[in-house]
Amino acid sequence: MDLRRIIISEVDEHQVIVLREVDGDRSFPIIIGLFEAANIDRRVKGIPSPRPLTHDLIAAIIDNMNGTLQDIVINELKNNTYYARLRIRQDGELIEVDCRPSDAITVAVATKVPIYVNEEVLGDALDE
Repeated sequence: MDLRRIIISEVDEHQVIVLREVDGDRSFPIIIGLFEAANIDRRVKGIPSPRPLTHDLIAAIIDNMNGTLQDIVINELKNNTYYARLRIRQDGELIEVDCRPSDAITVAVATKVPIYVNEEVLGDALDE
């Protein structure tokens, strides 16, 4: 998936990001918070932060523990809430860490790794 759009509203606490298939036409929105949307927007635009943010910290921890962020996957949709996992490769082992999709996407944008969505989740998102 590609991050297709970031919609930031100054009057609403809910912000929207839209993910779209790389080689397809399917897309869907995810509602996230203002801080997360602003941070993703900064990353996409290449605007540096004067100090490391939480997502920089996550990437640095993975790197300093001799791991590599392989990709992120949005793996579940329950009660209108998306769930995601950071997929980290360390010493030949795949470690999956549960996280919010907004955090996973921010880390993916910062580290330039692929964003995946389980087919079942994509189907459920399009049915809503």
